[in-house]
Amino acid sequence: MADHAVSDDPAVQAQLDRLASLSPGADVLGLDRITRLLANLGNPHLSLPPVFHVAGTNGKGSTCAFLRAALQAEGYSVHAYTSPHLVRFNERIRLNDSLIDDTRLAAYLQRVLDVAGDISPSFFEATTAAAFLAFAEHPADACIIEVGLGGRLDATNVIPTPAVCGIAQLGMDHEAFLGTDLKTIAAEKAGIAKTGAPLVTLDYEPHIAAVIAEKAAAAGARWLPMKNAWDAAPYRERLHYRDDAGRIDTPLPRLAGPHQVINLALALAMLRHQQALRIGEAALHAAPLWAHWPARLQRLSQGPLVERLGAERAIWLDGGHNPAAGEAIARFFDAEPAGGNKLTLLVGMLANKDMAGFLAPLKAHICAIHSVPVDGHAHYGAEAFAALADQWGIAHTAHADLGAAADYICQTEPGSPLLITGSLYLAGMVLKANDQWPD
Repeated sequence: MADHAVSDDPAVQAQLDRLASLSPGADVLGLDRITRLLANLGNPHLSLPPVFHVAGTNGKGSTCAFLRAALQAEGYSVHAYTSPHLVRFNERIRLNDSLIDDTRLAAYLQRVLDVAGDISPSFFEATTAAAFLAFAEHPADACIIEVGLGGRLDATNVIPTPAVCGIAQLGMDHEAFLGTDLKTIAAEKAGIAKTGAPLVTLDYEPHIAAVIAEKAAAAGARWLPMKNAWDAAPYRERLHYRDDAGRIDTPLPRLAGPHQVINLALALAMLRHQQALRIGEAALHAAPLWAHWPARLQRLSQGPLVERLGAERAIWLDGGHNPAAGEAIARFFDAEPAGGNKLTLLVGMLANKDMAGFLAPLKAHICAIHSVPVDGHAHYGAEAFAALADQWGIAHTAHADLGAAADYICQTEPGSPLLITGSLYLAGMVLKANDQWPD
């Protein structure tokens, strides 16, 4: 999907418009188109610096953030490709630790589309090719690549020899593309395994682990699961990690939520099991303190939207949208109650997500639901949220847009803690409205 990407830069917007007119109207998984497109560009994916390739249902973006923080703390320059963006398309492509500028972005998108011919690449395939071309033409010490959707047939999976692959937390999401059971989803994620490359994973249920073991063996990858090849656990405000090379302990993540501990642990295990770059213990200690990843239980700071909502209230923003994410957010509020008060919920969700499954873990924390549309995307209507609120015996109010919701909440529920969640696209709208653009 095109993610309805827009840009304030005319040159970038011209290429995004061009891409929208060329690409299919829906995600079409497969490696044929991206392989042909990269061949027309001289196969830039074969000239990347050491690649850290990360898949997973939840947590892969945060894992990438911890990887990037550690590598930068060691003094390495890092390229990174992540998705989706929140506010600006540029967020997807980091060149040498900085977001790609508009001039380079427009030029790389144009070069990709100029050679696309009759390939008709999807939005994600074309942007992946642009990222790989940019990475190949700008020297760096490392390259962090986040899988877009699944793994086996994801456009990023053309990378032949990654330094290390990692799989974060698994859960139900994108069932239309990846299957309706965790074994099938795990098989798709494990499709990033490559011959000779370490495949570092978390600890999964035996039937899931068996699938990953099978896929790793078939690919000739060295499978390194948690509880076997390595382990980690929080204790007394530190993360204690061990593997065959020894033990270390690090600070706990500054990123909010107990689920971030496992994402940090996976990043540490990936760094310690790859051989391409030396990573010292000091850099591993810095990673949990340096890592930043917006719209993941982010406490909003001063800005236009916060002022509109009431600056005295606590406001959290999270782009979670599947049942596992709902459980993670709920655990955060279990551990750190919002001043003893229940949360006001401001929510918008895409129509292809499990709305009830995502919100159910949060039920005990919510006193009222306010729903908004997610502009430019097929989303749940107010009636769906109203039905759930009625079932829970709490109030629901529908709003035409984010601004109307903010004004109403400020007037009727002053000072109550607020959680804004349900979609990364909604999170992007919130950050833009609050003038807190990711950098």
